Amino acid sequence: MQLPMAVEALSGLAHASRLAVFRLLVRAGSDGMAAGNIAREVGALPNTLSTHLTILGNAGLIRSRRDGRSVIYSADYDGMRDLLGFLVADCCAGRPEICGSLGELATNADCCS
Repeated sequence: MQLPMAVEALSGLAHASRLAVFRLLVRAGSDGMAAGNIAREVGALPNTLSTHLTILGNAGLIRSRRDGRSVIYSADYDGMRDLLGFLVADCCAGRPEICGSLGELATNADCCS
């Protein structure tokens, strides 16, 4: 991931509602969720949610697909991995004892246990 895309992804997450939507979609897994269900879960108005979803999509953090009359949104796990990789690429200047084990964070996360 290059710096401009990382900045766009981080900017996309730098809003409480968008971060809540992204985290909800990460928890939803690859099945994703319909826009209406997302709106109910995060308490967003449809037009506001639409803007948030567009920003997250442009940032490479979520994907959408049509299922009949519904649009289903899901986290873009490749985009998430790319962003996380960018953030830790030069972790601690080659001194892992400074950072601790980032792998343990993923292993111990609620979603992964």
